[in-house]
Amino acid sequence: MGRASGRAVTISAIAAEAGVSVPTVSRVLNGRSDVAPGTRERVEQLLRHHEYRRPSRRQGQACLIDLVFDDLDSPWALEIVRGVEEVVHAAGAGTVVSAIHSRASDRRQWLDNLRVRATDAVILVLTDLDGELGAELERLDVPAVAIDPAGVPALDLPTIGVTNWSGAVSATEHLIGLGHRRIAHISGRPGLWCTRSRLDGYRAGLSSAGLQPAAELVVEGDFGYESGYRAGVHLLGLAEPPTAVFAANDQMAMGVYEALRRSGRRVPDDVSVVGFDDLPSSRWASPPMTTVRQPLTELGRMASQMALRMVGGESIEGPRVELATELVVRESTAAR
Repeated sequence: MGRASGRAVTISAIAAEAGVSVPTVSRVLNGRSDVAPGTRERVEQLLRHHEYRRPSRRQGQACLIDLVFDDLDSPWALEIVRGVEEVVHAAGAGTVVSAIHSRASDRRQWLDNLRVRATDAVILVLTDLDGELGAELERLDVPAVAIDPAGVPALDLPTIGVTNWSGAVSATEHLIGLGHRRIAHISGRPGLWCTRSRLDGYRAGLSSAGLQPAAELVVEGDFGYESGYRAGVHLLGLAEPPTAVFAANDQMAMGVYEALRRSGRRVPDDVSVVGFDDLPSSRWASPPMTTVRQPLTELGRMASQMALRMVGGESIEGPRVELATELVVRESTAAR
């Protein structure tokens, strides 16, 4: 809150006086570029007039960053936590890690806790980023950053992701270069941005080589080990099984490993396998897995750096940042 004539002023009051929405005032405060120049000038004049300042923590009280996931049962989440904690700890701040399990009651409880903790910023790793959540964060005047949302989020905030499409293209082209033509794809959870991008990249890789993806070679998974195993069993049961499988993440690729092992087949002698993520377990697999590395720890680092900058009132460049993926070739792929 700011002060004018001894009276506290909120961003809601600033918005009402300027004739704009609360999110617009928030965008101006966070230095976002997607505000019309005339509107920005009007809001900034009012902020100066009312001597608005973000509420600051008491002297000696550490900055606090909330990191919230849908769930924490994936090694993928651990890599994100590692990157966030590294930056936040170095800045002398604190981190609170939560999981809301996509349940409305859990989300409500988390928001209530957020209010009590007086959290300075939030890093969201959630599939459901809706306007209601955005409104709650606006009311609390808490800046937020999203990592790899399900799609274009309904609320206006900076997002960080990876080049899912080009990573999937490189995985598919790698298998084609080894002479494979019947290449299967196990997709991730339906409706997610990364799922669509990786499936589109697989199709684009085939298309660039003049190949058409066979419908029976695309199997839906959910990013879990069990779904990868089930998909592997299904694919191996086809009249003409694939000679290579590109799974949309490492955990499903490990499920394919198990399906091959139980059927008496070997990786990569009988079927080549490629994953996506480059989790530590992919390096320990037998054989070590060829996979697309997405910089999960770096995603956490960058998100926390952005969050800390927003707490300090600095501007953020652009609404979305994408970090590059990289194909890591190991021993799970071989020439046809």
